[in-house]
Amino acid sequence: VQLQASGGGLVQSGGSLRLSCAASRSIFSVNSMGWYRQVPGKERELVARITRGGTTHYSDSAKGRFTISKDNAKNMLYLQMNSLQPDDTAVYYCNLLPFSGHGDYWGKGTQVTVSS
Repeated sequence: VQLQASGGGLVQSGGSLRLSCAASRSIFSVNSMGWYRQVPGKERELVARITRGGTTHYSDSAKGRFTISKDNAKNMLYLQMNSLQPDDTAVYYCNLLPFSGHGDYWGKGTQVTVSS
C-alpha cells in the first residue's frame, strides 16, 4: 500500500489546515488509520486514529481542535486541524494498519509550520 499525504503548509497561530492522505488501494477493511507527527530530535507521536468502524481516538493535545475522518469510497484519510498553535509544528505522517493488525504502512510526511 502506498500512502500520499498532502495539505501541509505555513499557517499563522489560530489558523486551520486540512491534511489529506490518499491510499493506493481500498481502505474499507483496514484495521485502522491514523495521523502521527514528528519534530526533529523527538519520537513520532500519535495525533489521531480512526478504526474500521469509525471509532476515533485523539491525543490530549489534539482533542477538541483536530478531527480525523475517512472516506472509504475515495480511499482517503483526512485531518482537519483548527486553532493551530506553534507547538503543532511538525512533519505529519499518515499510517495504515491492515486488517490483520500487523505490518503497518507509512506515507511520506507533510510539513506543517505554525507561526506565532
